Amino acid sequence: MQLLNLVIAVKTLLCVVEGYTIRSSVSWAVTNDVVDEELDTHSDEAPAVLVDNIGIWKQAYPSSVYRDGSEKKPDQISKSEDVSSASRVFSYRMEEVKAPSSIPTPPPHEETARVARYMAHYSDWGHLATISTQEQIKGLPFGNIFSVSDGPADNSTGVPYFYVTPMDNTVTDLRSFPFASLTFSEAEGDFCRKQVYDPEDPRCARLTLTGKMVEVGPDELDFAKEAMFSRHPVMKKWPPGHKWFFMKLVLQQVWLQDWVGGVSVIPLEEYFKATPF
Repeated sequence: MQLLNLVIAVKTLLCVVEGYTIRSSVSWAVTNDVVDEELDTHSDEAPAVLVDNIGIWKQAYPSSVYRDGSEKKPDQISKSEDVSSASRVFSYRMEEVKAPSSIPTPPPHEETARVARYMAHYSDWGHLATISTQEQIKGLPFGNIFSVSDGPADNSTGVPYFYVTPMDNTVTDLRSFPFASLTFSEAEGDFCRKQVYDPEDPRCARLTLTGKMVEVGPDELDFAKEAMFSRHPVMKKWPPGHKWFFMKLVLQQVWLQDWVGGVSVIPLEEYFKATPF
């Protein structure tokens, strides 16, 4: 009798399971038609995330870039084929990145100019603050994240370069008022994590560069391309229809906090004379 009850329970469970589909360990009831549709379009969970129909990159790239129009079923698509067709939109061969084999440890905190140059050179991205032109927050501060480079891995200038599009709200802000502040945090790398420093801990250095954002002129356009594309090679694949162009931050102030007990405003002459290496 107990065996019979167990068999009935198992059959009941299997019937219930047939009406569910699993996504990221979360289940919900679906019809058989929906299950068939899901199986057609989500053969691998990771690639499915990359080609999500509502993803922002759907708007920027033609469908042929990330989805095969034939809508192959999972058993017709090899894993390598599916991953490569999606990931090539967002990624690049690692050997293309001309980065140092290892990031050196930060300079001693008392060498403030070197610390500032170190952070400006080894940071791949920063937070840029502008005065907003957006209607609902016009005249208020607005922050945005940008990939940056102060030069190729072996050539630090201390001047941050950017690759931007006029479609970005921040670029609209800069055309109205070209001054901005760019902030880096040492929390971007592994140093603060290894030291168990909170990002707001003064010993986890933060650097703010303030100045005027200007478009890069023809005389240094080649250097700006090398600076950005050697550190962020995926940028070369970004859609040309967005009219990308290069900008740089002409510095007026270098503000640094890298230890307990106050901040340092580093003279520009000392900043540019220092080296991050």
